[in-house]
Amino acid sequence: MQKDTPNPSPEVHQYVGPYRLEKTLGKGQTGLVKLGVHCVTSKKVAIKIINREKLSESVLMKVEREIAIMKLIDHPHVLGLSDVYENKKYLYLVLEHVSGGELFDYLVKKGRLTPKEARRFFRQIISALDFCHSHSICHRDLKPENLLLDEKNNIKVADFGMASLQPMGSMLETSCGSPHYACPEVIRGEKYDGRKADVWSCGVILYALPSRCPAFRRRQSAPIVREGQKRRFPHTPLRTAGLSKPTARDDRG
Repeated sequence: MQKDTPNPSPEVHQYVGPYRLEKTLGKGQTGLVKLGVHCVTSKKVAIKIINREKLSESVLMKVEREIAIMKLIDHPHVLGLSDVYENKKYLYLVLEHVSGGELFDYLVKKGRLTPKEARRFFRQIISALDFCHSHSICHRDLKPENLLLDEKNNIKVADFGMASLQPMGSMLETSCGSPHYACPEVIRGEKYDGRKADVWSCGVILYALPSRCPAFRRRQSAPIVREGQKRRFPHTPLRTAGLSKPTARDDRG
């Protein structure tokens, strides 16, 4: 439910609904993210502040679509949206606060994960993705940078800015997401099944978890496009990728 809230004041302590705004947690393409603390319960949340006046109409529509999609999702491994406040100038998204940072940074810091830890992360990603797909939601931008970790190192799928609803039997057309994690159909600009595109991205992430690097390592987009279009890919020995044979055959246990 969207609620009205006063315009931000120049005072040091600002409020959004019952939340007191504190330090800045980050800054994205569409807005600033601040730590919010509930005035009564002291519960911490992340509040994304979006200035409507600085966004084009198309970007604003994209933000509103993201909000609508996130309201449909209630899953332990998806970053939760608990409330939305608004006034004439700003939108305030009250999001679940997680303190573990991005999975990407975790991989950079820790290096290769053990098969056990990689399997645990992957199960959580797949669980969240299965829930989304069962509600006709395709993420379309799955990558370690969009996978957050809570204080117990549990996955929280985040950033549904590229997400789309896809009814069964239909196809998507908009090419989006990171070339490193995009399926060949997306790279070629063809119509594609968003669910299958998400599964492809998950496969690339699974490769990266124990090996620390994506399956397609080139930084420039053109070589990635050419490599992604190939029908056959070189076989990487399982132990070279950091997976034992039983782990690679079956991620269920």
